[in-house]
Amino acid sequence: MKGIRGYLFSLVVFCILLTAIGCAQQERRPENTPGKEKTGDEPTISLYVAETGETKEMKMEEYIQGVVAAEMEPDWPAGALAAQAILARTFTMERIASTGGVPERGTDASTNTEEFQAYNPERINEKVKEAVEITRGEVVKYNGAYIKAWFFADGGGVTAETAREGLAYEEEETPYIQSVEDPGYEITAPENKNWQAEFPLSVVREAVRKITGEDPGAIGQVEVLEKGGSGRVIKLQVGSATVSGPALRLALDKEKMRSALLTEIKVEGDRLVMVGKGFGHGVGMSQWGARALAEQGKSPEDIVSYFYKDVEIIKEWE
Repeated sequence: MKGIRGYLFSLVVFCILLTAIGCAQQERRPENTPGKEKTGDEPTISLYVAETGETKEMKMEEYIQGVVAAEMEPDWPAGALAAQAILARTFTMERIASTGGVPERGTDASTNTEEFQAYNPERINEKVKEAVEITRGEVVKYNGAYIKAWFFADGGGVTAETAREGLAYEEEETPYIQSVEDPGYEITAPENKNWQAEFPLSVVREAVRKITGEDPGAIGQVEVLEKGGSGRVIKLQVGSATVSGPALRLALDKEKMRSALLTEIKVEGDRLVMVGKGFGHGVGMSQWGARALAEQGKSPEDIVSYFYKDVEIIKEWE
């Protein structure tokens, strides 16, 4: 009996020591290193291929390679590509969890950018494969739920303070969105630093009619009614109508009106003239900013955590 009791006592002590060591190791884990306690199996998803009309089944990580290759330049620094992979994976999981993916197609994802993310497997190279692999299974969560993993090209020096400011998004609270300095502005393409766009007033009038359902009438002037914390235009008075800044950008031409971060807007003759900075809606991660941070040696997890406030990066599968 004494032998058994001694064995049991030793076993209990050994288990306590193992637990203590495990806790100490957890405490030493770097802040932005993904936790490994919630691992599972890599999902297989269904993808609607808009170009051919077919549906394919593929593993999540294979799909993410095609998204990263399409959404970011494949020859960019590995850290930036890897940060993009984390967001692409999160975007996919969030959409599947919240809406079932693409219900109108009966699939988890689609290659149609109006329905889902961009996808181009022909652009996949070794850097993209490596970037996806080193972040395998990593997703971003806030209070246990997947975030809306928004990203854009260039913030013109600063990201949007809220999703409402950059996207006119008010469906739910997104407290992880914050305004931070965009380091990508120093290295971005010249056309993102300062741009000017002109639109015929007839085109502007039709765009406003399309957005609001009402005719703004003859447009003699355009006035900014509301700006967000980062300086992006939220509301405009165009003729007799009030219109959303983000909505007007999409209705006009998001390639020409490159952002809602306007430094000047005026009517000249029969044209509306806009001057601004940046490219994209400005909400979440700046891709040029991710590149700049990667070139400074920041990890993919650090890059994501820079742009999103109080988030947790979780490794959901090995």
